[in-house]
Amino acid sequence: MKRALIVEDDRAIAELERDYLEAAGFAVELAADGDTGIERLAEGGWALAIVDLMLPGADGFAVCREARRLGETPLMVVSARGADLDKVRALGLGADDYLVKPFSPAELVARAKAHVERYERLRGGGADGRIVVSGGLSVDLGRKLVKRGDAEIPLTATEWSLLAFLAEEPGRVRSREEIFARLRGEGAYGDQNAVAVHIRRLREKIELDPSSPGVVETVWGLGYRLRG
Repeated sequence: MKRALIVEDDRAIAELERDYLEAAGFAVELAADGDTGIERLAEGGWALAIVDLMLPGADGFAVCREARRLGETPLMVVSARGADLDKVRALGLGADDYLVKPFSPAELVARAKAHVERYERLRGGGADGRIVVSGGLSVDLGRKLVKRGDAEIPLTATEWSLLAFLAEEPGRVRSREEIFARLRGEGAYGDQNAVAVHIRRLREKIELDPSSPGVVETVWGLGYRLRG
């Protein structure tokens, strides 16, 4: 059974999230403060982590930062803080998703399952054996590997999905709407501005100079494309 960790100090919300995730087949454990959350994350073996931002002890941003230092486990933020600055900061630290309270428990579960399934596909390999090369970067769509020279570049499942989508058709411009639909699923509702944050974080990992990208190009007013 897939294990999920909820780091949330509001007991009622934590139990609501737990009940819905357990109904969806997860084994859920709770941490009521940021320090405990970091300790539990370090144990490993998690399929998913859901983190509040306003926590006793270490705040949610610190938990996100540590979660990404430890690995690429799908990471969701669920917080009452709805300001764009908070969303950008959390996503920039490596969170895969951001939900604002009050939220739909059904939507939480749907997004959680989508992120876990994407992560499992990333680890499982694929049928497309193509290797796409752009700006000195090698994108192996079959093995789901990204390399610059001999050095492998680790990506989160969300970052890989974004890069692979662009690499499927190098040179083709993908709009924010198309990218958002690929990352969240067709018909998904949410803030498409998150796409720009994921693009920025991806560039920080794959570009020689993120301020002057040579792999993932911005086509102003239209979207993004992988340089052919």
